[in-house]
Amino acid sequence: MSHRMLAAWVTVVALGLLAPASVAAQSQAEDAADAASTWTMPRLPDGQPDLQGYWTTQTFTPLERPEYLADQEFFTAEETAALNAQLTAEGVDPSARNAVEIEDPEERERRLYQVNRDPSYVHYDNEIWLRTPVPKGLSTQRTSLITDPPNGRLPALTPEAADKLAAEAAARRLPSAFDSHLHRPLPERCIVWSHEGPPNLPPAYNDIHQIFQVPGYVVVFTELNTNPPRIIPIDGRPFISRKIGQWAGDSTGRWEGDTLVVETRNFNERRRYRGATEQMTVVERFTRVSDDRIRYEFTVEDPNTWMRPWSAEVPMVATEGPLYEYACHEGNHDARHILEIYRNLERQAEAAAAAEESQ
Repeated sequence: MSHRMLAAWVTVVALGLLAPASVAAQSQAEDAADAASTWTMPRLPDGQPDLQGYWTTQTFTPLERPEYLADQEFFTAEETAALNAQLTAEGVDPSARNAVEIEDPEERERRLYQVNRDPSYVHYDNEIWLRTPVPKGLSTQRTSLITDPPNGRLPALTPEAADKLAAEAAARRLPSAFDSHLHRPLPERCIVWSHEGPPNLPPAYNDIHQIFQVPGYVVVFTELNTNPPRIIPIDGRPFISRKIGQWAGDSTGRWEGDTLVVETRNFNERRRYRGATEQMTVVERFTRVSDDRIRYEFTVEDPNTWMRPWSAEVPMVATEGPLYEYACHEGNHDARHILEIYRNLERQAEAAAAAEESQ
């Protein structure tokens, strides 16, 4: 059976078995309420909610709502079943992260399989090396991880931020971008990845987080991470000086009922998370809602970058460990060769120009 036929078959079954979307949503809400009424929050000896364990954030749900979905906040049960059948089929490339952003099902199907890529794309077999025992699908019926603004998309940039980002993009296309290793992007140099928390966003792969708690601290250890584990004090201590900027910022936590609230500020000015400045503030909320799920929510605010704050929700689902040791070496070790290649290109261009002049 082809992948497309499988997706179509599951869709037919879903249409036959599932109630209309509004009835299904009501039923799911009632089931969740019933489960919540009978579930008991696991707690540590000091009474704090127990968040410990291994949790995965893997999902094909995009950060921003695809434009073709307009104001549709949730997929219907039928749409979710069909998408999950397509996304979890054997052979799917788990790193095809933009698949859900493609409206046409056949074009989405083509994008999901590595064999359909341009022949110049050289890589290991992602389906073999990146597929997890529980294949990546949709972790929520939401059409985007962003929950606010209501359109599910990042808010507008301030005029100053838009101009600055445009200038930075233009600078990356100039030859001077290869003048020094210091000019190369931070991810290429293995200094910090864009998904690294806070806030935590699902990476392309290796997306397990380990949480463990000791008196006075909560530790969040992310698998695909270039920085040390986040050690978050929950003893009410003040933030460090604004003059000390760090790649992961300075985090301090507190309990609000059964929700762990973590506020982070004092980011390194060079981190530039989605264009944000060192004035960015992130507030995260970790709430355990069942034995196998943590509701992870966050709000990002930077008046220098966005016209308003924005928020997202990323389900954290229980999974098995352990974490794999991750180390980034590509640009870290190859910066010399990256620069050498460009010097060779420059010499070739000079030689070609000289040959043209001599004719």
